[in-house]
Amino acid sequence: MSSKDWIEKDYYAVLGVEKSASSDEIKKSYRKLARESHPDHNPGDPKAEERFKAVSEAYAVLGDEKKRREYDEMRSLFGSGAFRRNARGGGQPGGMPFDVSDLFGGAAGGEARFGGAGGGLGDLFSSLFTGGGAAGATRPRGPAKGRDVEAEVALDFSDAVRGVTLPLTLRAPGVCDTCHGNGAKPGTSPVACPVCHGAGVTTRNQGSFSFSEPCRNCQGVGTIVEEKCPECHGTGGVTKTRTLNVRFPAGVADGQRIRLAGRGEPGERGGPAGDLFVHVKVRPDELFGRTGDDLTLTVPITYAEAVLGTDLRVPTLDGTVTLRVPPGTPSGRVLRARGKGVARKDGRTGDLLVTLDVVVPAKVSDEARAALEAFAEQTPPAAREHLDARVRRFS
Repeated sequence: MSSKDWIEKDYYAVLGVEKSASSDEIKKSYRKLARESHPDHNPGDPKAEERFKAVSEAYAVLGDEKKRREYDEMRSLFGSGAFRRNARGGGQPGGMPFDVSDLFGGAAGGEARFGGAGGGLGDLFSSLFTGGGAAGATRPRGPAKGRDVEAEVALDFSDAVRGVTLPLTLRAPGVCDTCHGNGAKPGTSPVACPVCHGAGVTTRNQGSFSFSEPCRNCQGVGTIVEEKCPECHGTGGVTKTRTLNVRFPAGVADGQRIRLAGRGEPGERGGPAGDLFVHVKVRPDELFGRTGDDLTLTVPITYAEAVLGTDLRVPTLDGTVTLRVPPGTPSGRVLRARGKGVARKDGRTGDLLVTLDVVVPAKVSDEARAALEAFAEQTPPAAREHLDARVRRFS
């Protein structure tokens, strides 16, 4: 996508969200629209495919905090009248006439990317007007970085606690195996652009200023492909299925996002690849819960065990442990088994927190009832004096 796209396209409207929408709202809307318009769900529907491309393009910008900030700044700048259109369809920054199509590479397809190798708005305008013809100070844009890719993986509770390495299969753009990403036909190589001589930018004088722009001949890459790769048609990337072994560290939490640098979409014509972000979903365990680095477990005990005390044997994720229940333990008391929780890479380990739940039987035998009545006669009543005093006020 080009900078001109950023000005002309309202990505918030494409995703159906307000400009003030949070990152989670943007992501939720994108996933919904992507599912509805995905080509796999709409075979043979070119309109659905176009909607899918538009939604993906919008999320590529709004889903990245840096790109979204630069997109908002750019639309605000152009929308505020900082560039006034003239009869040629251009604008007048500071009273100096020029053609806005120059900024975007015009019909030749040149681009000035934002959020990529060229930097943000500050980098753009510092390169537009360079006093005294100092064209050498302008750095070339080079091949554009590939887009980031997102995936979601569901882990078993025990695997998330202990850590695990799992294969992750993706169907997404990857480096072309035929040309190895440079876009050239095997046996040939990209050559330096004859217009910019490999610099990626061209400079022309305009009054007292020197105006630099991405080279239109090579689109700012600095090289051109004379004989294109027959597999990727010169782009350096193809859509394919690939399998990656992803290491999930011990203690990974539900909702956590793991970044794999350079495992996203390949850059155009050998540019650096984007990143792969793996969203982790942890399946609940039938026994254990988790609070931070601590594991939680609820264990029922009888009334007699609570009154008399007992030694309680409970499971852990990798064995068992025995806990001492002291006499007179109330329901809800938490016992701690140290070091039986989640282990971290820094050597720290959480605990196992065992909550005791005193179970009151719904029915008892005649012998048990007689024993309880005898027990009640021998034990002091519960301390309810403060409650009895309030009750007497209403009697």
